[in-house]
Amino acid sequence: MKINEIKEIAERQGLKAGKMNKTDLVRAIQRSENNNDCFNTGTAAVCGQSNCLWMEDCK
Repeated sequence: MKINEIKEIAERQGLKAGKMNKTDLVRAIQRSENNNDCFNTGTAAVCGQSNCLWMEDCK
């Protein structure tokens, strides 16, 4: 997913993207959704969030 799409999601959730990079922004969104902020940590295979919006980018 492109950064502009991620920023749109963040804005819909009331988050201010500012100059956050993709990883930090996705993790902020994950936290706002009360999910584990595990994006890009290397745990995609074991995170247990198979319906995660970020799974494709995380692998």
